Amino acid sequence: MYVEVDANPNCENSVFIRFRELGPGRPVAQVRVYDRISTGEWCLVTGWREDPAAPACPAMAQPVEDSGAGTVYLVSGGNWGIRLKPLEVDEEWNLGSARQWGEAYLLLADQRDVRFADDPEG
Repeated sequence: MYVEVDANPNCENSVFIRFRELGPGRPVAQVRVYDRISTGEWCLVTGWREDPAAPACPAMAQPVEDSGAGTVYLVSGGNWGIRLKPLEVDEEWNLGSARQWGEAYLLLADQRDVRFADDPEG
């Protein structure tokens, strides 16, 4: 599987990276990230693409092989990456919001940090 994201208004860095798939991808609704808060922060996640009329698209999480960590969960979205916002931020997805941010993709080491969209308990 390849992840290709060009530099864009959602995330500055372009990436082209390959992963070995270990299972099917599933739509993901929330992820726990540790960048801003060391104990973790649950965030809504969406894919982001170069489509002015409908930039939000599904984000997917898929188990992949990582040479340093073994099995990890790759969270990816559209050709402009993914977009995140904390659960308490009640606003539409918007590139202009200071309470949202973009990433090319995420690698999460623990499946407990992923809440799938099709999981009734998630």
